[in-house]
Amino acid sequence: MKKLIYGLIPFLIIACSTKPDNQFQLIGTTNGIENGTVLYIDDTGTETSVDSTIVENNSFHFQTKLSKTPLQVVLRTKNYTHYRFLWLENNSMSFDATNADFRNALVTGSVEENLSYSLSKETDTLPRDERIRKEQQFVERHPNSIHSAYILSVYASTWGKEKAKELYENLSIEIKQTEYGKKIANFIKLNKNPRMGDSYVDFEMESPNGELKRLSEFKGKLVLLEFWGSGCLPCRQENPNLVNTYKKYQPKGFEIFAVSQDTKRESWLKAIEDDQLPWIQVSDLKGHNNTASLIYGINYIPDNFLIDQKGIIIERDIRGERLIAKLEELLN
Repeated sequence: MKKLIYGLIPFLIIACSTKPDNQFQLIGTTNGIENGTVLYIDDTGTETSVDSTIVENNSFHFQTKLSKTPLQVVLRTKNYTHYRFLWLENNSMSFDATNADFRNALVTGSVEENLSYSLSKETDTLPRDERIRKEQQFVERHPNSIHSAYILSVYASTWGKEKAKELYENLSIEIKQTEYGKKIANFIKLNKNPRMGDSYVDFEMESPNGELKRLSEFKGKLVLLEFWGSGCLPCRQENPNLVNTYKKYQPKGFEIFAVSQDTKRESWLKAIEDDQLPWIQVSDLKGHNNTASLIYGINYIPDNFLIDQKGIIIERDIRGERLIAKLEELLN
């Protein structure tokens, strides 16, 4: 389920202009890390390495050119034994983990990092409803913060189109023009949020071989519109059961149209091969910003919609014995 966990989930950052004489550096202290341990900074947006350095006497120093600033990164050891998501800026930043683990280290030099970390501390132990209220208040009170746009881009489908639109319209023009502002605008534009009893919403997307496939190609059949991803453990655990169900009921008129929320084509294709999934697969490799996911208001995966032969949505999030019982009812 999609959940914003501050300090665990990356905080996404706006690119902005900086003074020519400013240059990023991160000076850090650690506790109990062996000499020679390599630390890496990875760009969480592109999933590429920004820089690396070596810890000596529990100290380290990064100084490199950032592709944009501020920049969302993860500071980590090779095996992620120690890690921390950060916002880097073209400033002299400090990282003090002398008396704390990486995730609770004291970081200075980034305004957005301070904002997000303060919010995480305020909401970390709150019940879900109160946490959501605090997050919505943050978005409303900080219209010039890229972190507001990030929070809203993550939770737009969870909070609903109406609330998302209200908060989006309060954002500054500059924030609306960021990639996260554009994601929110795209959700507001695309989202239909169909419910049980509504007709399905058609869409077109590429299959693994690059062929465009439409949901409407299965008109007249009983179709399970399945949302999943290669990195989703519950999805992968359910796949063997779904394969058996498909093999039994496909000859009787049951089809599956699967939409992957993957971002990496290789991971997507490997999962299809490893799990031996025989039904039609599509993806635009945009993660939870997948076009179909925005249309259908997907908040978490696995999720699905069962669409009858007349194109009406009759069930949602149905699997296992419930799915089998429904197929028996409709196809026998």
